[in-house]
Amino acid sequence: MKRWIRCAGVLLSAGGLLATAACGGSSGKQSDGKVTVTLMTWESATTNKAIDQALTGFHDPNITVKRVDTPNGNYSDKLAALTQAKKLPDLFWCGNDTEQQYTSQGLLTDWASRLSGSTDFGASSFVSSTMKNWKTADGKIGGVPSLLNTYGIWYDVDAFKAAGLTVPAAGWTWDQMFADAAKLHAKGAKYGLVADALTSTDGPFSLSTYALSAGGAPFADDVHHPTKTTIDTTYTDGVRKVVAGIKSGAVAPPGYDISNQQALFAAGQIPMLWSGQWLAAGFLTDKPKIKYGFAPLPQQTKAATLYDAVGICTPSYTQNADATFKVLKYLDSTVWTKVLPDSPVAAPAYLSSQSAYFGALDKAGLTTVASTVKAGLNTPTTIGVRFTTQWASQSNDLITAYWPDILNGKKPLSDLQTMTGKINDVIKSNG
Repeated sequence: MKRWIRCAGVLLSAGGLLATAACGGSSGKQSDGKVTVTLMTWESATTNKAIDQALTGFHDPNITVKRVDTPNGNYSDKLAALTQAKKLPDLFWCGNDTEQQYTSQGLLTDWASRLSGSTDFGASSFVSSTMKNWKTADGKIGGVPSLLNTYGIWYDVDAFKAAGLTVPAAGWTWDQMFADAAKLHAKGAKYGLVADALTSTDGPFSLSTYALSAGGAPFADDVHHPTKTTIDTTYTDGVRKVVAGIKSGAVAPPGYDISNQQALFAAGQIPMLWSGQWLAAGFLTDKPKIKYGFAPLPQQTKAATLYDAVGICTPSYTQNADATFKVLKYLDSTVWTKVLPDSPVAAPAYLSSQSAYFGALDKAGLTTVASTVKAGLNTPTTIGVRFTTQWASQSNDLITAYWPDILNGKKPLSDLQTMTGKINDVIKSNG
């Protein structure tokens, strides 16, 4: 289970379109009155096997659950093909961007009425930020959030000790992070901090956590329905610090190869790594040679962090919403409690299912991971990791044209205003 929860970022990769006939759409009632509910995930074969095993505990004599096999590397292409052919299964894994876009187009079943009130599977049964971010502007909920990402800094305990530094902990500052990165670099690390989240196309959103924590404005006022992007003086101060860190060699520059960053960290070659909690599951399997910890993102005057979740969506043409919702509830309330103990990749959005995840971390002795994930879930000041809009690729093109060169010192900081001005033009033209 890789970094898939970051909005399908890894597993929704390019590939050839798959034939749609083999999947079929919503099954609906059979001649005997029984119902088959179809399910499609983007998981690995191992995780799908665990999900299948957990689904054997779903008992309803009138409902059969059938999972559709989907190679995770081709998920996005298959999803696109099934969407076009109107053959989506009753339940399918989706990112927050897909849920927002499909719901606004009327492609998904709106569960808002079923999730209202104080039932055991109502909106109040989930982490509050997830339901807030899962709703569209008109209050529709075209899917149910399932797993959450929390972001922080993985650190090499021995590297910090060797450099005479105190290991990161909740409440540490951005200035401390950059100072630690500089000293770790001076002690022999190629880079003291590797933070692709800051230097890639997601960078403007990630750096918003600096601005927000220092009392400034985020890069975007909303990732789902933005009206503007902003670079204020506080935000610019944060960019200036990243630029200085890159120039000194303390921070890895844009374009740094991140394909093996997890392995390099586990081998003791990266002393600080900005990433998510999902690495913990891999570390439990691969057993790094180093002693490691996981700390919340740094702050200035208050905590601020990133929001990111994936969920389970249902097409608007599902033929039996009642049966589908029963299976959906079982997936979120029960299946994860059976799957996550063996692979604690992320915390469930459904509050009652979280004990299985945190229990697995505690059993493995990953106390810093557990505390950092809890801190992330409880931080009220958040921003999404990227735009979820249909025109997001236009914004990404503009970020790619300016952000890396600004961080590398090839373009002046004043070009931040040029970049946001052009993105605001895109927002207006799509408004």
